[in-house]
Amino acid sequence: MEKKMVHLTIDRIPVTVPEGTTVLEAARSAGIKIPTLCFLKDVNEIGACRICVVEVKGARSLMASCVYPVSEGMEVLTNTPKVRHSRQLTLELILSNHRMDCLTCSRNAHCELRQLAADLGIDAVRYANDKLPPRLETTALHLVRDNSKCILCRRCTSMCRKIQEVGVIGCNDRGFSTHVGCAFDRDLSEVDCISCGQCIVACPTGALAEQDNTAQVMAALMDPSKHVVVGPAPSVRVTLGECFGLPVGTNVEGKMVTALHRLGFDKVFDVDSAADFTIMEEGTEFLHRLEKGGPLPLITSCSPGWIRYCEQHAPELLPNVSTCKSPQQMFGSLVKSYYAQQAGIDPKDIVVVSVMPCTAKKYEVQRPEQRMSNGCMPVDISLTTRELARLITQSGMMFDHLPDGEFDPLLGISTGASVIFGATGGVMEAALRTVSEILTGGEVKMVEFTQVRGMKGVKEASYELAGRTVRVCAASGLSNVKKVIDGLKDGSLQYDFIEFMACPGGCINGGGQPLHSSDIRSFTDLAGLRAKALYDQDKEMPMRKSHENPVVKKIYDEYLGEPGGRRAHQLLHCTYVPQKRYRTENNI
Repeated sequence: MEKKMVHLTIDRIPVTVPEGTTVLEAARSAGIKIPTLCFLKDVNEIGACRICVVEVKGARSLMASCVYPVSEGMEVLTNTPKVRHSRQLTLELILSNHRMDCLTCSRNAHCELRQLAADLGIDAVRYANDKLPPRLETTALHLVRDNSKCILCRRCTSMCRKIQEVGVIGCNDRGFSTHVGCAFDRDLSEVDCISCGQCIVACPTGALAEQDNTAQVMAALMDPSKHVVVGPAPSVRVTLGECFGLPVGTNVEGKMVTALHRLGFDKVFDVDSAADFTIMEEGTEFLHRLEKGGPLPLITSCSPGWIRYCEQHAPELLPNVSTCKSPQQMFGSLVKSYYAQQAGIDPKDIVVVSVMPCTAKKYEVQRPEQRMSNGCMPVDISLTTRELARLITQSGMMFDHLPDGEFDPLLGISTGASVIFGATGGVMEAALRTVSEILTGGEVKMVEFTQVRGMKGVKEASYELAGRTVRVCAASGLSNVKKVIDGLKDGSLQYDFIEFMACPGGCINGGGQPLHSSDIRSFTDLAGLRAKALYDQDKEMPMRKSHENPVVKKIYDEYLGEPGGRRAHQLLHCTYVPQKRYRTENNI
């Protein structure tokens, strides 16, 4: 049924929008931008900050436009002296309880509060408290929190509770003592935080930031005794450019590779190669369970946020989870075994740096079960997309002027299957491309499994493969993951193969990706544009199936043996175990 259309005026401009539209959205359709602070579409729509107030004819007070619905004949004014005065006064009061060391803040170039002060013409704060001390908490492996910069917008708490359904943070105390924290002010390391970082990208200020490991990387690059290898994840190539002002979804793979070489890394490999190994191992595991028996559905293990959620919230599903390491960890394992052997370098002298879209990867690299038989951890340092951008900026490189470079070949060849790993459904589609050919025993011309594409939270499909019906599902965002888990538990849902990603939209929307204001996040399909760039690259790739990758074939032939074999299991698989949801010591 089509929605009824509503006619109104905003700043004397006639506007027609569907019934149920908010004044904020209606104004935007007329080319009028109303400032917001606490608002984040579909995440936090509570009208709490009062920055977005407008005058509505007949209303006794100013109305919060982000939650106020339009009505027939409504007359709205967004830029009157009364409105401007109210917004400025409200912002001054917010700033009065905010530590303003903006020049040294990690968010100084991406702070919505700072930008709002400029937009509203705030040139002084009459009630400023210049003696607010930092209130830093750094007990989580992936995150630093400074509540002296928190404005209590509640965007982080809504993201954690509503979108991720973890809900480990909320507002504690009352009045001037109100602050965001865990229950009973416990550390994040003591509760069931999954390290996804979605709270960071939702935060409008410097109250939340990832643990910055760029200094460790620079120290390793300056150490002549260390051989430093770097590998970016599939999604980073279509998001890194946003940090330098390029349009959302611009593929900057070549410039990224050049930048990494110029930073001084000894080898620049591609984690896409490891993603192809993931498909080989996970596909083999699925086929073994399908043909010889084993817990079904098989559930992917690429997302460390999902793995931690499973260990804490659904440990009964651990037998269903693939034993494969994530592409990041497979990459590190191959560098510190096969590459070390080929290059004649002691693995203990190799420093492996990954560039990931995900803050949970910082947690994953320190998990003890990832340790290799030679005593090494596969990956030493995991950087987010934002941290890599920071390194490039600090080095003085003009990123948009860089020529295109190429990955070093030993672990630098990828396929279209590995490229699409970055989008929700991509792992599933990549696996189906290989599994379908193994099952049929010949080339399958259909390589695009479009039913598992798109930004829908839960996608399901059935495919006929060699006379078998294979039921698959791809879900992203833990609120959607939980719906599928609940269906598996009560028997209402039945699948053979499931892809779970902790972040909504998958890695392209990870907690380590570039920061954007709520205005962009609310009204731009960031995940869709980024995913399109990956699928566009996939279409142009000469090889679109993981088992076609010559690097994969060579390493299996020369070093690993067959997929799923003894050496492959030693290097590329691990075991996941139940974890307590609440801990009394800072373990991981």
